[in-house]
Amino acid sequence: MTTTTTRRKWLIGTGVVAVAAMAMRPSERGAPHDAYFAALARALRRSGRATDATTPVLVIDRDRLQANLRQVLALKAQGMPLRVVAKSLPSLPLLELITREAGTTRQMVFNLPYLLRLAADMPRHDLLLGKPLPVGAAQAFYQQHVRGAFDPGRQLQWLVDTPARLAEYRELARALGQTLRVNLEIDVGLHRGGFASAEALGTALALLREEPLLQFSGMMGYDPHISAIPDLPGARSRAQAHATKVYTDYKAQAQAALAQVGRADAAMPLTWNAAGSPTFHLHDGSGAANEVSIGSAFVKPTEFDLAHLAACEAACFIAAPVLKSGAFELPTGVEWLGGLAKAWDRNQRHGVFLYGGQWRADPVSPAGLATSGLYGQSPNQQVLVGSGRQGLSPGDTVFLRPHKSEAMLQQFGDIAVVAGGEVVGHWPVLLPMP
Repeated sequence: MTTTTTRRKWLIGTGVVAVAAMAMRPSERGAPHDAYFAALARALRRSGRATDATTPVLVIDRDRLQANLRQVLALKAQGMPLRVVAKSLPSLPLLELITREAGTTRQMVFNLPYLLRLAADMPRHDLLLGKPLPVGAAQAFYQQHVRGAFDPGRQLQWLVDTPARLAEYRELARALGQTLRVNLEIDVGLHRGGFASAEALGTALALLREEPLLQFSGMMGYDPHISAIPDLPGARSRAQAHATKVYTDYKAQAQAALAQVGRADAAMPLTWNAAGSPTFHLHDGSGAANEVSIGSAFVKPTEFDLAHLAACEAACFIAAPVLKSGAFELPTGVEWLGGLAKAWDRNQRHGVFLYGGQWRADPVSPAGLATSGLYGQSPNQQVLVGSGRQGLSPGDTVFLRPHKSEAMLQQFGDIAVVAGGEVVGHWPVLLPMP
């Protein structure tokens, strides 16, 4: 083989590699706000509250929220009552709007402060605990609750997950000298606690039969794992079938055990709660459950981009002002690394620093912005990188979409409520609580 031929092959090979490398190079992305987000930014600037456009704020699009509510109610089995999950919608005006328009007075609550607040401010509602609280928290409720329109003996269901905890609640009921309604948490496949065997359930049912101050109010079988597990052939259907069978069997066991003393159906209907935003559509009313819980689906954060919620739209956003905008540079000493990154990826050429940051949220508008894996994140001044096509200047707004609604909705003070292209109100939030 001649030297000329070898050189020619080397040049051809090098050219092929170069072409392949260029094909792998990220394409330049980015654009200014689309019409929706441009209008949202203008609404915040026109708001009568100046901080809506000058500090980070949580925005709820009420028009989208109400449209989502209609979509969810249409998807939910007709005749299957709805229980609204308060921790996912932690604002009294937000909860009032959803429960009113959904026509329900059922809520699920997860901590003592919210329980006290809802009992005081929404006294017509039936409250089911969404997790088993230590008995000390239950005792504190009765010490702090101001008697009024809310009647705990009729409107409050404590969640219990083990015979040992049930025994603790029995002692509390005796100390208080009043009846406690008890809902039993059952494990239908999530394996996050709850009654997981007929034997353990039988022990609890025996205690309930014997103690007149404990009133059985039903069961809760939470099943989000059905939609979360990998969609391997048959995996989800088996998980759903297992959950259905477990719930049906445990319900039958409870009804049989408590019927012996005439307490299977007390003065109030029993609550057989199931589901959540990921799985409510799987309950058609033919199974053991007689109500479903829904929360996050109404505002649709990113973790609820699920197939059955495709018709719903994101209704909550973080609006963060841009503090600084310019060429993206890494700190002194590693500038060269930033230069290499920008040469390879044109979407790292420009940087904007936000007021605040490090939220569990993804930048959604303007398009083409991303966090920098090289610079890192900051809760003080978060940098986002882009091509520069976004056209952002200090004072402009970047919108991010939360991963979850719970906890996130409470990080920014009052929620800015937008409807018809204008800020129409501000909703106070409940204090962040686990």
